[in-house]
Amino acid sequence: MTSNMNLIDHSRPFLAYLEEWYEALPTLPLAEVIGGEPGRVALFSIDMINGFCKEGPLAGPRVGALVPPVVSLFERAYGAGVRAFVLTQDTHNPNTPEFGAYPPHCIAGTPESQTVAEIASLPFAREITTITKNSLSSHLGTTLNQWMQEHPQLDTFIIIGDCTDLCVYSAAMHLRLEANALNLQRRVIVPASAVDTFDTPVEVARELGIKAHDGDLHHVLFLHHMASNGVEVVRELV
Repeated sequence: MTSNMNLIDHSRPFLAYLEEWYEALPTLPLAEVIGGEPGRVALFSIDMINGFCKEGPLAGPRVGALVPPVVSLFERAYGAGVRAFVLTQDTHNPNTPEFGAYPPHCIAGTPESQTVAEIASLPFAREITTITKNSLSSHLGTTLNQWMQEHPQLDTFIIIGDCTDLCVYSAAMHLRLEANALNLQRRVIVPASAVDTFDTPVEVARELGIKAHDGDLHHVLFLHHMASNGVEVVRELV
């Protein structure tokens, strides 16, 4: 471990590179991803629930702004023939150890744990599989692995929702690392326009005695980290 770090000076070239990388992200046609074979494509929406988008201690307008692009992707994917839709959603036990790191949120049975109305009211909402989770992971301690085994034809996964550096990262990296470990030909795609994370400015964090969280930096840094590990990060699916 470096004993004396000077991140302000030392990391400036990397931050400039990171911004340049993000600005150069390509767009990708959804039709090209589907390639006339919608039965091979899945759309995973992570934590598009009231507790992050609309109400509660972890909700905010930054994540809430994801609702329109996420709904649009659902509608366009459905129109193109995709039917493998999954919502993984925080539905916490009141005694989860996660509440040692984050304030209590999205407890089972509360409005915070419910899917946002814009997704729940889609005309094909009954065809969407909802999987509850008690941690950042969509796979650990959930029924998602069983769902995956029941859909062996899937080889392309689009991951959307929140948060870029937490639950989205966990889901995308699990899919990518599992494919690497098992020699599976699998495409994992994360469109930057349909994921985001929260922002806690330093001054707010100091006032409240909590950890700061720069939303822009965490969003771009974790997208870059996913891309460095084989996740296909694009600007937008058009």
